[in-house]
Amino acid sequence: MTSPEDATAVVRLDLRAGAAALATTQAVRDRVAEQLGRAGLPEPDYPLFLVTDTPAGLTDHQLQYELLSGYRAVGETRILVLLVGSSPGSYAGGEEAYLPDRRLVRPTTLRASTTGLVWAGDLRSARTALDRREPDDPASLAVLVDLLSVPDVFVRVLENLRKLPDSIAAPGVRLLEQDLPTEVRDRAWRDALTRFAGEDTGAGDPVDIVPDSRLPEPLRALVTGRDSRGQGHRRPDGQANLAHRTCAESLDRADEDLVALRSFPGLLHPARRDALEADLHQAREDLGGFRALVERALQGGGGAAAPTAEATARLGALGLRVPAAGSAGERVGEGLRELAGTLLGDGLALRSVAQHFTALAGRVEPVPGTALLHRLADHSEESVTRGSATEYAAPPRTPGAVLLMAGAAGLLGGLWQWPAALAALVVPVLFVVVALLGANRLRTGRRAARWTMGPRVAAVAGAVAGAAVAYAADPPLWLGGTGLIVGLGLTAEAVRRLWRDAADSWAAGRGTTALRTALDGLDDLLAELVREHWAAEERLYCADAARSVAGMLRATAAAADAQAAPEPLAPAGAGGSGPYEDDDWLSAPSALETPESGAADGDADDGDWAAAYAWDNTPDRNGDHDAGRDDDRYGGDPGPYGTPSPAAYPAGPDDAPWESGEGDRAPRWLDREIGEGGPDLVATLAGDLRNTAMAAMAPYWGAVERGQAGALALARTEQRVRELLSAARHHLWHYGVLAPPPYPADHRARTTAAGLLGTDSLRVAELVGREADRGAVVQLSSPEQGALLSRDPGAALWIRFAPGTLQGEIEAAWRKSGSPVEEALWTSSGRYAGLIRLTPLRMGVVDTVLPRQSTGGSARTDADRAEPSVHAEFREDDRW
Repeated sequence: MTSPEDATAVVRLDLRAGAAALATTQAVRDRVAEQLGRAGLPEPDYPLFLVTDTPAGLTDHQLQYELLSGYRAVGETRILVLLVGSSPGSYAGGEEAYLPDRRLVRPTTLRASTTGLVWAGDLRSARTALDRREPDDPASLAVLVDLLSVPDVFVRVLENLRKLPDSIAAPGVRLLEQDLPTEVRDRAWRDALTRFAGEDTGAGDPVDIVPDSRLPEPLRALVTGRDSRGQGHRRPDGQANLAHRTCAESLDRADEDLVALRSFPGLLHPARRDALEADLHQAREDLGGFRALVERALQGGGGAAAPTAEATARLGALGLRVPAAGSAGERVGEGLRELAGTLLGDGLALRSVAQHFTALAGRVEPVPGTALLHRLADHSEESVTRGSATEYAAPPRTPGAVLLMAGAAGLLGGLWQWPAALAALVVPVLFVVVALLGANRLRTGRRAARWTMGPRVAAVAGAVAGAAVAYAADPPLWLGGTGLIVGLGLTAEAVRRLWRDAADSWAAGRGTTALRTALDGLDDLLAELVREHWAAEERLYCADAARSVAGMLRATAAAADAQAAPEPLAPAGAGGSGPYEDDDWLSAPSALETPESGAADGDADDGDWAAAYAWDNTPDRNGDHDAGRDDDRYGGDPGPYGTPSPAAYPAGPDDAPWESGEGDRAPRWLDREIGEGGPDLVATLAGDLRNTAMAAMAPYWGAVERGQAGALALARTEQRVRELLSAARHHLWHYGVLAPPPYPADHRARTTAAGLLGTDSLRVAELVGREADRGAVVQLSSPEQGALLSRDPGAALWIRFAPGTLQGEIEAAWRKSGSPVEEALWTSSGRYAGLIRLTPLRMGVVDTVLPRQSTGGSARTDADRAEPSVHAEFREDDRW
């Protein structure tokens, strides 16, 4: 048998009206393609057909059943026929007349093992004995067809029918439907789409907030691998290394000359300054040669486009070594897909994820050498001269220790009485002489070097203070001599420090520091150029693919915004629509409705019995389901795949107030529990949309890995995204909120009914776990048909079913109550739960016949319907 995993959708056909349009194989395939296309589904491998017909139609529509049984597909074709109404002979005209011929006649085509019949003679939709409903009441029939359209239920019913005689049974049902009102579901859907798409802030450059540790390995290798390169970017025997070494050696000699200049001999003799000047001049020339080589490397390192293999070869000719890319560029598409899944799994909106991909493209994209040329100006000769002048603009600041030593030296050298007090001038004079000599030694052109005044002032002040102390204390001569000797020692140390600082300041002004900085900056520029050439082609491909993914994500966000935009209401009279608008059987008149009854209702010109089930929120106050019919109420633009938008009609069938009073439309075997939405509703729907988007993009990642992520692949992906978003909306409207979408995340568990609907799953557990007795369900058979059912209580087969998303909650409730139920069917739909009882017919009730001719027409009289033997000459039953 077909498993639920193999079945994708159930194709619903109504042969009670319009069967003549399905008289050819192509017509049948076109009808199937139309229904599945509206739902965004492909041609089925295991077709499942749910056919609605009357008992008399079994022989009338022999041709249609033969076409359905012979439907060409990869797998088996399964047919479940839902018969509504009594067998021929049970009704004569409009009067109820019980006639003896109550057998069910079926053609041999429907005797195959892949076909089953469910005969609901009366849908028993009346809640009171005074409420007279038609045997094929549209409201009840719509719910029953919706239930049997769930692939899991379809397959289980068909499997159980095979266990019964003739694969025919009369159903009994008890259902509980849990869902949301249309306005709540519509608002949650729009909020989820908005959260899924994100806001279009129109920001400029995106901010890269993805740390390298969270990047997938293929992408992290391209991002961090480039930054780890650069060491050893110059070949030892190459031009670049030779030019760099020559300049560095000139600067090293200049540093040695500066050390010699800072000593006392440097103050006394000009030769050391001349040697420093010569080495600095040579260093400038060598730096200019290295700068020229760097400029050639930048100009040859790729033009306006990304670096190329030719540019890498030119760098090698200049003595630069570009490391091999190795396997860093492998599995780029896999890394992008993993990154998208990680970001979407963290709950980021599409536009935010697109910004991350744009930022990633900016990080990995190689920069051509010409784009780095402007940075040469930071290390030009003018820049070096400007930096030197800035450092030499003011004399060095005199440390406080030097000032203290100058003052102390002047004080100690001034402890003399007259006439020896003239010796107090020795220390100040030495400071003045050193200042004049040092300024002249460090002269630049016609301008002498600026020398600080602080030590000279301190020495003079100290000498005056020492003379004053000597005048007052009258010290002996030996004390004055000792103080002068100590003062001269302090003077020598202070002068040494002053000269060292002055020489350093002067050397900086001549460019020693600026030249060293420029050399290092130029070498760093070469290293960056080499890093940008590392895995250039792989990084360029990654950047292009990341931008393409970002564009696709933004297009997906735009598609989500379009889905979230309210749809305008269509003008009145635009045509009826509803959640089952894509099925023929909704627009067909009842086959059990006689012309007289139709004319009596005043609707002979409008056989759309689905309009009677208008999903209106106002009760039918006259108690007649055909009264007050107004097709204009639900006119509107149909939504995707035939499903109208919530704004196009006031309420859907799952939102009709079944127990709204006198004119409620709910059958007595259906209970409804309407929630107002739980706290996890919007977040869960947004997560479903993210999973849908990842499923839509799955083929695109293959194009990325093959290097074919061009405009065509992008356009196809955008189209697939729009289709799957529409399919997700279709799924939500037809299967409810509890049912997971076709593309769930394996690692993410579905939340509870309380979190999604705001309802309790205990009621579902109680209904499904109810004891299997005849009082638990409502038998969908007329009293006359009841005489045809098997009297064996053990012959009936039971199906207990509930949404698979509630399995954990329901089983926990069963374990808590101590009465677990085995063999429950966990369905993919999240709307219905309950019990189905399949009761077989008595032996001899079903006749299998070979019709004299296969006729697809339905132009038979009531007399013809009352005598099936007119069209059935050869019966397979030996008794005949």
